[in-house]
Amino acid sequence: MVALGREIIQILVAEYGPDEFIKRISDPVWFQSLGTVLAFDWNASGLTTILTAALKESIRGFENELGLFICGGKGKTSRRTPEEIANWGYKLSMPDGQTNKLIYNSKMSAKVDSSLVQDGYSLYHHSFFFSKNGAWAVVQQGMNLEKQTARRYHWSSDNLKDLIEEPHKGIMTAMLSKDKTLNMTAKQSDKNRSMSVEFVNGNFNALMKDIQILRRHSSSLSQMMKMKIDENQLTLLNLEDAEFTTHPVVNENFSQSKYLEKILWLLCERQPENYETLLQQKGVGAKTIRALSLVSEVIYGAEASYTDPARYSFAHGGKDSTPYPVDKKTYDQSIDILKRAVEKSHISLTEKKGAIERLANLS
Repeated sequence: MVALGREIIQILVAEYGPDEFIKRISDPVWFQSLGTVLAFDWNASGLTTILTAALKESIRGFENELGLFICGGKGKTSRRTPEEIANWGYKLSMPDGQTNKLIYNSKMSAKVDSSLVQDGYSLYHHSFFFSKNGAWAVVQQGMNLEKQTARRYHWSSDNLKDLIEEPHKGIMTAMLSKDKTLNMTAKQSDKNRSMSVEFVNGNFNALMKDIQILRRHSSSLSQMMKMKIDENQLTLLNLEDAEFTTHPVVNENFSQSKYLEKILWLLCERQPENYETLLQQKGVGAKTIRALSLVSEVIYGAEASYTDPARYSFAHGGKDSTPYPVDKKTYDQSIDILKRAVEKSHISLTEKKGAIERLANLS
């Protein structure tokens, strides 16, 4: 995988440039196709970790020549991503602002997918690709231990307008989630996000009064939706059970969370100017986001999206045997480019034949 990966990267960078390679690696279809060329099972979660590790190793020592850099990886290696980016920034004499921006994008992409996309998948792999010109991409993966399935998240700096609202280039999954997913990156969650910021820019005691309502009723939120409080108090939003019974915080025990209270107090002290600033604060995670989202929706009626944001699945259907539509034009284009790269590579005829056969099977 390393030898063939090195040949393919060198050819693609020579023909299209490092920025175009960064753009392509952020495409779930392209990434999946490349993994197949390099002899890995297309229908396996290990493709992500093995492929990124092979690519990282394949360009080792050639990074400056290619203008292409790969940081991070699986487990403990993923947590060293900021350090690796900083080291490359120093070696390349990049301006501190540019290096810090790359580190920030790496950290925020991981925080978004662990806190704003609450789909039941915990991140365990994070790879950050970037070029000398500043183009970057993120490929990270999470695991759902209960379902024993993985999900891959793709980010690209190409035409990225916002790190918060619908920032993904695509999300690859074996199956769409049948449970309701709290998706705070959705455009439909805009009012909920705005109200969350409004809460922490207001009075801490007023926010805690709302949290106390959640604490008293956290074990029976579906019943809480239908409650009517004295007309001199708040009237709760009347939602149908079908819309809310699988909300991620239905069984959350807020009464046990002194840490949550501390984080909310710190947020009220810091007065974040927008939702991105709120999210980047140290200590803010999935539980804080869930609490603010729930207050916004249950008490004040600002609905959040519960739609799974995954937009890609395997070409022949997920592991639940349900087929999904495929962008055949993009798929065929990816296969054609990779085929030409293999044909131009300096590898044995046997290796070329094997790689081209795997591409043919993929199509």
